Amino acid sequence: MTSSSNVVEYGYVRTIGLPFEEAVKRTEAALKQEGFGVLCQIDIQAKLKEKLGIDFPRYTILGACNPALAHQALGDEINIGLLLPCNAVVYEYCDQIHVGVVDAVKMLSVVGNADLEKVARQVNQSLRRVADRVAEDS
Repeated sequence: MTSSSNVVEYGYVRTIGLPFEEAVKRTEAALKQEGFGVLCQIDIQAKLKEKLGIDFPRYTILGACNPALAHQALGDEINIGLLLPCNAVVYEYCDQIHVGVVDAVKMLSVVGNADLEKVARQVNQSLRRVADRVAEDS
């Protein structure tokens, strides 16, 4: 399967040719290669079933943090923790698996602190490499 990309207003998504569980593992590994640790993993499918009895396709949110970049952002804006961690998602939609990452420039633009733009661009470059790496491996 050929992978494709899609830039949405608030993120970057790649359609990939991997099984879901493998896509989650490879996304975690690619995040680690870029200096991010996964702080939390949320299984949306399981939570919606448990809490609401709703059947939903597989959808996992990975809350990731790059400590050096987070430290730099916190130095520029102490309340930036309200917008952390950076999220990556792996989900099933229309019988395909997708890997997406947040657009940190767009997300942090709501703060109105120009000093954050440099770190946000660094985060975006790293996160897009994550999605691209997973797609290239598929």
